[in-house]
Amino acid sequence: MKKLLATALMTTALVTPALAADPIDEFRIGILGGENAQDRLNSNECLRAYTEEALGVPVKLFAPADYAGVIQGLVGGTIDMAWLGASAYAATYLQDPEAVEPVLVKINLDGSFGYHSIGFARKDSGITSLEDMQDKVFGFGDPNSTSGYLIPSIEIPQTTGASMASGDYFGEVKFTGGHEQTIVAVNNGDVDAGVTWADGQGNWEDGYNSGALRKAVDSGIVDMNDLVEIWKSKPIPEGPIVLRSSLPADVKATMTALVDNMYETDRECTYNISAGESLGFNPIGHDAYLSIIEARKAKSN
Repeated sequence: MKKLLATALMTTALVTPALAADPIDEFRIGILGGENAQDRLNSNECLRAYTEEALGVPVKLFAPADYAGVIQGLVGGTIDMAWLGASAYAATYLQDPEAVEPVLVKINLDGSFGYHSIGFARKDSGITSLEDMQDKVFGFGDPNSTSGYLIPSIEIPQTTGASMASGDYFGEVKFTGGHEQTIVAVNNGDVDAGVTWADGQGNWEDGYNSGALRKAVDSGIVDMNDLVEIWKSKPIPEGPIVLRSSLPADVKATMTALVDNMYETDRECTYNISAGESLGFNPIGHDAYLSIIEARKAKSN
């Protein structure tokens, strides 16, 4: 039923540009950090082109240096659409509950929509667990990242029995700026270990099926045979694709249908925008993120 509805919506969208009561004159897609800006723009160019065709207006991609840039763009109304991590969605919601609407979520090859925060180190470092990380440097991506900080900052202390403050258990807790930066920092030996995101499915040597490690393998940044997994979080709900709530209803319907049908219409584009192998995107709602919102609240208190 969902696919039939989406197909009908997309067919309308591709034939007739969106003509809302208050028509838009451009559409702006924000791309969360995770890899360098140019790679993010390249990966999402296919989505930009499809969106421009469907809406009949100029479409721009924005790749701010950090997660906060996308969050503030959504809250301030200068970004219309973005794929957020669950923590970034929580941050947006807590700033303004009316700013955005979650509409779609990426689906893994097994039909789930979860992923993991993955702790990893260089194989030649001799580090194989969190116990080996005592007094060493641990790299985290961004304070607004779910897998790059929020979930590790909750779950790792349950193992170590210590806080995440530098010098308490780890010698230093360092923010690298994003997932790709963390992967590069570990690979280059600039930090002893780091965390990033992956669906946790498929083969380690491929960087799993999807996620930042898979993107890094595809880009030739790392050889996974040089790295070893040292920690894995419990499953995390995959973050949503969100649309600015004040967009015209037909624009929201068009964009939801376009992305919802991408797996059927363009597998390569789906691979690019979902950071690896997936079954595309399915509908999701706010209630899927209540636990992450509460976790985010708890960390801010």
